[in-house]
Amino acid sequence: MNSPSKRRKKNDGSSQPVRKLDYFFAKQTAKAAAKDSPGNADGGKSELGIDGKVELTDEEYARKLQEEWNKEDQQPSPDREPVSSNELYEDPKDTNTDGAVATNAREVTAADQSVTEESSGAPVPKQKNTLSLQSTASEEDTITTNIPFDQSPLEFDPSKYTPELQKHWATDGGHATYALLTRCFVLVNSTTSRIKIVDTLVNLLRTIIEGDPSSLLPAVWLATNAISPPYIDLELGLGGSAISKALKKVCGLDNAGLKTLHNKYGDAGDVAFEAKKKQSFTLRKPKPLTIKSVFDSLVKIANSKGHGSVETKQRIVERLVQDARGAEESRYIVRTLVQHLRIGAVKTTMLIALSRAFMLSRPPNADFDIRDQKALAKLKKEELVEIYSKNEEIVKACFARRPNYNDLIPALLEIGVCDELLLRCGLALHIPLRPMLGSITRDMGEMFTKLQGRDFACEYKYDGQRAQVHCDAKGKVTIFSRHLEVMTDKYPDLVALVPKIRGEGVSSFILEGEVVAIDRESGELKTFQTLANRARKDVLIGAVTIDVCLFAFDLMYLNGEELLDRPFRERRSLLKSLFVEIPHNFTWVKCLDATSADVEPVQTFFQSALDIKCEGIMVKVLDNLPNPDLLVDTDEHPDKPPSLPPTPKKKKLTTKTKSKTKLSSTADPDPDEPKTTGRRKALLSTYEPDKRLDSWLKVKKDYSTTSETLDLIPIAAFHGSGRKAAWWSPILLAIRNAHTGQLEAVTKCMSGFTDAFYKANRAKYDKDDPDNTNVLSGKPHYVEYNGGAGTPDVWFEPQEVWEVAFADLTLSPTYTAAIGLVSDERGLSTRFPRFLKVREDKSIEEATEAEELATLYRKQESKAPRKDEGMGAEAVEEDGE
Repeated sequence: MNSPSKRRKKNDGSSQPVRKLDYFFAKQTAKAAAKDSPGNADGGKSELGIDGKVELTDEEYARKLQEEWNKEDQQPSPDREPVSSNELYEDPKDTNTDGAVATNAREVTAADQSVTEESSGAPVPKQKNTLSLQSTASEEDTITTNIPFDQSPLEFDPSKYTPELQKHWATDGGHATYALLTRCFVLVNSTTSRIKIVDTLVNLLRTIIEGDPSSLLPAVWLATNAISPPYIDLELGLGGSAISKALKKVCGLDNAGLKTLHNKYGDAGDVAFEAKKKQSFTLRKPKPLTIKSVFDSLVKIANSKGHGSVETKQRIVERLVQDARGAEESRYIVRTLVQHLRIGAVKTTMLIALSRAFMLSRPPNADFDIRDQKALAKLKKEELVEIYSKNEEIVKACFARRPNYNDLIPALLEIGVCDELLLRCGLALHIPLRPMLGSITRDMGEMFTKLQGRDFACEYKYDGQRAQVHCDAKGKVTIFSRHLEVMTDKYPDLVALVPKIRGEGVSSFILEGEVVAIDRESGELKTFQTLANRARKDVLIGAVTIDVCLFAFDLMYLNGEELLDRPFRERRSLLKSLFVEIPHNFTWVKCLDATSADVEPVQTFFQSALDIKCEGIMVKVLDNLPNPDLLVDTDEHPDKPPSLPPTPKKKKLTTKTKSKTKLSSTADPDPDEPKTTGRRKALLSTYEPDKRLDSWLKVKKDYSTTSETLDLIPIAAFHGSGRKAAWWSPILLAIRNAHTGQLEAVTKCMSGFTDAFYKANRAKYDKDDPDNTNVLSGKPHYVEYNGGAGTPDVWFEPQEVWEVAFADLTLSPTYTAAIGLVSDERGLSTRFPRFLKVREDKSIEEATEAEELATLYRKQESKAPRKDEGMGAEAVEEDGE
């Protein structure tokens, strides 16, 4: 049936009405009606209504027309008049330059003239000037669908597939198609096995390395869901409306249809998948997407600025969605556009995959050595792990020093994985290195246990913002955050100050410190909340109202030389001797040198840190070797690394909750003790980028008491009851799984919130506001929650980190957090969670990880085994209100 007649806006914003298909094919319809009417018993009214309007469905009508055109082509009639393009398209000025697909057979615009004429680059022959329906299913890339990327890399041979692939790619400019990447994404998304995920990525990378090396860099960026490193300001800046408009236009959806799909599936990629499946025919043959073309399109979107940028971005988005062949390509194109790919190819996984791929494959024009697959397959598992580990460490170290695939990938393609790679990707001024991280200690006693026999420095842990400061010989200054984001514009006062702190003989350097809000007159330190009130961009020195002081604590680069391999004692000595203190502007962190025997001085120092509003202290090993004098007391030999301190015992698990953690054999004296080599790796005092080691320990106020805190991500909420009926309470919180990229539900929290916070939170996550981008239409695919604690009434866009205190951790049948790390069948949850504050200094990538949660649980069980181990979170949360 025809819809009610109304004027509708065209897709290009024109005020001209959209002409229906009847208009363009009026002559053929009239001839067909005249030709058929004498022989029809009902006077032709079975196909045409009394008013002459077609009463077939869109698809039936289109099929009928196609069948008539095919017959006319096969049996040309003597009296048939060729239809010119001018007769088909009477309004040649009404064109749609973005090339959208016309999927509704009754709403073909003049844009389709470009399909028949312009897309081929030549005039269309008169006998072939009719529009032809294209099956979207037949256009899918079937060549890549049978490639077994999930095989073991020691069995997979890219050379079996690259000749056929290259032949196929030749029709598309010679570059690897996006279908290859999609095939990998589908396989990765279908498994939770880390081994399978790594193997699949390795085989994908090897195929690209051997078949189309120029597509490797964009493939890595797309697989890691990014287009640039954090320190380069290149953001897509796309809103949900851009994706919605593209899906409606390309797939023929209306608002109601799109909303229905959103409500059912929630994830934008899944909506695109379903919409593409429903689109059975199109009037334009999709142009196959390549990996390079998709990446280039994303870069164009990010670089579109100023007047007309919205329209430009919209056209690019529509073209990408339009050219996606098949439902799976559509799913991952859209997920890439909304930056929620979530296939588990996080940074560490990708670096491991790259290291293994270049061990087995090389580009056609390269001559670096690679390993023989058959020889590797014959090695024992331990030998293979050792070979893999060596390559992985090199690649990880390179990326930690220079975290940019634009630098790493070209070097790998040229020389492979070797020691020279570390020189190619070493430290460089104005390119941030990933910071070294400190391990968390539960209390002061644990810290002394870990550092027995060692000399160490205790430093105030100021309540500020960690900063990495670069300064070159010309005095150019760049300041980076701990997330590697550029903060230079935020601190113009520091930019002016930094060149002045260089002492005699210092030209260029990279140092690390804490930026703290301060009272310039008295020197009194202020809180991080005060610092957070500073503007973030385009700050003028004259407009600065919150003064800051830079407290330096490490030096990683000096006068063109890396200092990462120098002991901390030496790096600190250079920092203090070669730089000039400017009171209340630049100084060094307050510190105390101590040993594992200095318990009382360290405790006094810790308390003094808390007294001046510091978070606690950092404890850092000063030298690579233990102190021989201290080792006498610990029965250690001076020339050997210290033995492993007593490790907390793990509670035995029942057969129903077997731990995946490797336990020692029953032949060991204590079956609950983990296996060790008898000697731990010595704690080094070198600077290890992007590593969290026990050579740096955090002792914070929160950790020094019996109450632990977690950094959790709010992901959903339930309607409150009673006086909280108008607010969200409780709120579902999650941890982050660093290996899979998933967010795993851990607890519901309803304590610690003020009424003002409840109101603000309800406004921020208002699901009744259709324009609120903080709310999702359903559970996203990257959240793991089995619904055992009820179905949330609203799902949040993950974007905040909340600090939450709790009584202790418990195994839970309801939550999936850290499942498999402590128990195969149960995850971990918290008892009596209590909200403390929003961690504005942390991104969701820095939230508590599954491994950290499992470690805390093991420590808890070793110190105070619980009788109610199996208590579920539901019973615990009854008292939470």
